[in-house]
Amino acid sequence: MLQTPTPPVTTSSSIIWTDTIRQSQFNTWLARVAPAQHLQIATLRPASADASFRRYFRIDSAAKSFIIMDAPPDKEDSAPFVRIAGLLSSAGLLVPQILDWQAEQGFMLLSDLGAKTMLDVLDKQAGYEHTSSTVSSNLPLYDQALDALVAWQLTSKLGVLPPYDEALLRRELQLFPDWYIAKHCGIILDARQQAILDKAFDIIVANNLASPSVFVHRDYMPRNLMAPYPELLKNAAPAQKLGVLDFQDAVYGPITYDIASLMRDAFLSWEEDFVLDVTIRYWQKAKAAGLPLLDEWLDDFGAFYKAVEWMGLQRHLKILGIFARLTLRDGKPKYLADTPRFIAYVRNTCNRYTPLKPLLRLVDEIEAAHQS
Repeated sequence: MLQTPTPPVTTSSSIIWTDTIRQSQFNTWLARVAPAQHLQIATLRPASADASFRRYFRIDSAAKSFIIMDAPPDKEDSAPFVRIAGLLSSAGLLVPQILDWQAEQGFMLLSDLGAKTMLDVLDKQAGYEHTSSTVSSNLPLYDQALDALVAWQLTSKLGVLPPYDEALLRRELQLFPDWYIAKHCGIILDARQQAILDKAFDIIVANNLASPSVFVHRDYMPRNLMAPYPELLKNAAPAQKLGVLDFQDAVYGPITYDIASLMRDAFLSWEEDFVLDVTIRYWQKAKAAGLPLLDEWLDDFGAFYKAVEWMGLQRHLKILGIFARLTLRDGKPKYLADTPRFIAYVRNTCNRYTPLKPLLRLVDEIEAAHQS
């Protein structure tokens, strides 16, 4: 018997399509999946976009909302998202459920964790006031983030995720001279400057590779953690108090990476007292959980904190390059506005450790030349 073709649907005019063929494919896919979840096509609207080529829509049924991922397969591979969502869910974390995936065309229907991120609900104006009886109003949220992180790291296994090895660390660091220094600042390093940068990269990579390895989210920060809808919090375990997103680039690498990412955020900065407090809490939770830590870290938080700072430095340099690339190659200039934050992170870390002082002077030279 011949089946009647699924009729196309008309989607919201607030969704902009530059490719009419892809728009038609989306409409056909949405018409197919809508009946099973009782989706109300007229409620389709933009939800968010990120620094990649992915974008997200929200759509309602009579009872709840859902998220749709639009990930063009020629630009974004959704298979890692699907696989790592399974790993995180198995670890007991709250992640979107994948309800339908059209792999060939890159459309995905997901459960909706919430409309607000951790970044949205943080009290960004609260000063850090720590006395014997009070703590920052933001500490409970960060404790929840730490609980989820430790639960994820406890399930780590070698060979499951791509290695965060020397080759990858160096490719990421190279974004800084290629995109930030050369293309954004318009500066070509001379032989002396290049030698300083090369030596700095060598010691940064060596320090970071000395850390034990676990599963690494690789962008673990408040903008990628969700404040779940209240109904999702019923009987939730500690690791499920915040939802986790944007995990498709996860790797197996230094245990210091995600705590550095969490506390040296791309979109807000905290006083060091608060950074120290939360990092100590992570260190204590990691020890109690039996996560792999160097012997020298077990009784010396300062040694652990140094490792976190050196890992953070690698991330800061990488992000400076990524934000420049997003502006110059991808036409997304809003990210470049946050580069002063990362220059400040770089300066603070380099100023603290003698082997990094030459890199500090080089960064100051570059910034001075760029501003002149």
